[in-house]
Amino acid sequence: MAKPRIGLLGVGRIGIMHARILAPKVESLVVADVVPERARQAADELGARVRSVEDFFDSDDLDGVVLATPTDAHARHIEAAVRLGVPIFCEKPVALDIASTERANAAAKSAGVPVHIGFQRRFDAAYAAARERLAAGKIEGAAKVHMHTLDQALQPASSSPPAAASSPTASSTTSTPFGGSRAAKSKRSSPSARIWGCPISPTSPTCETVLALRLTGGALATAHSSRFNGAGYDVRMEVHGTEGTDVVGMDERLPVRSLEPGVAYPSGEPWVDFIARFADCYERELEASLDVVAGKGEVPSTIDDAVASLRVAEACAASCRKAARSKSRVEPRLLRRLGRRALFAGTLFSMRSTAAR
Repeated sequence: MAKPRIGLLGVGRIGIMHARILAPKVESLVVADVVPERARQAADELGARVRSVEDFFDSDDLDGVVLATPTDAHARHIEAAVRLGVPIFCEKPVALDIASTERANAAAKSAGVPVHIGFQRRFDAAYAAARERLAAGKIEGAAKVHMHTLDQALQPASSSPPAAASSPTASSTTSTPFGGSRAAKSKRSSPSARIWGCPISPTSPTCETVLALRLTGGALATAHSSRFNGAGYDVRMEVHGTEGTDVVGMDERLPVRSLEPGVAYPSGEPWVDFIARFADCYERELEASLDVVAGKGEVPSTIDDAVASLRVAEACAASCRKAARSKSRVEPRLLRRLGRRALFAGTLFSMRSTAAR
C-alpha cells in the first residue's frame, strides 16, 4: 500500500497533536470536529481536508480512522466507525463504564475491524525495557512494583469526568507493560475491594488515589495517582528485586527535589504534561497504527486491554462510593495491616503473569 488516506475525528488538544504527527506520513488527511472552525484551522495549518462529523462516518475514501474525541464519545464513535470497514485508532479510555466498552468491542469484532486503543506507554523505551528485563528474568526476585502518575494541575471541572473512573490511576496501573498489555491483564476485584482516595477541594472529584495490588507471581504493587502535583508531571515506575532495582522515568526532568547535601539531581526543567513527557511515544504509537492500516502489523493494544484497565478504575470508583457512605477514609484494621505510614489502603488484585505474552 502507498501512503494511507486517514480520517481524524477531533482536533482538540490531543487531536491536533495527532494531526501534526500524521500529516507528513499519509497521502491525505481528512479532519472533522464538532467545532467546525477548529477543523478549518487544523486543515489550513496542515494542508488537510475538512469534512463534517456527519459526512465523516459516510466516507468511502479512507484507509484508516483516528478518533481523538472526548472520552464520553469514544464508544459510540467506534460503533459508528466500524461501519466504514477500515482499521481504527482510538484514544483511551473507550468509555467510563464496562457495558459501553464491551458494546464497542462487540461491534468491532462483529465487523472484523481492528481497533487500536492508545496506551502510549507501551511505546516508551524505558517501560518496554523493564518489561523485557522482567520477562527475561533479569530482575532477580522481583518482589515490589511502585507506579506513579501525577498530573501537574487539575483539569477544568467542565472538561474533567469523574476522576475515579478517568483518573490516571487506571492508566498507571494497567497501561504499563505489566498491567495494560495482554501480558498482565487485571481480573475482577474481590468483593472486599478497597481503594481509598482523598478529595482536595469541594468542587473536584477524588484527586489522590493509591491502589495496592498483588501480581500472580507473588509480587506486591502500588499505583499512586494524583490530579494536582504542583512540582510537575511525574510518571515513573520502580521494580524492586533481591539483586537490584530498575526505575522508569528517572531522568533529569523528574519533578522531585533532593534534600541531600551536594546532590544536584535532577537538574532539568520538570515535565509539565503528558504530551511533552510522551511526545516520542505518541509518534511511535501512530506509526504502529499506520502499520495496522497497511497490513504490516498487529494491533498493539485492543479494546480487551481497555476493559482490563477499566475494571481497576471501576473498583476504585466503587471503593470511593463506599467510603463516602461510611464517612470513613481509612478503616483502622486496614491501616494497621498496611502500617502507620499508609495514607490510603487498597485491596489486592489478581493479575496475570507478566511473562504471559
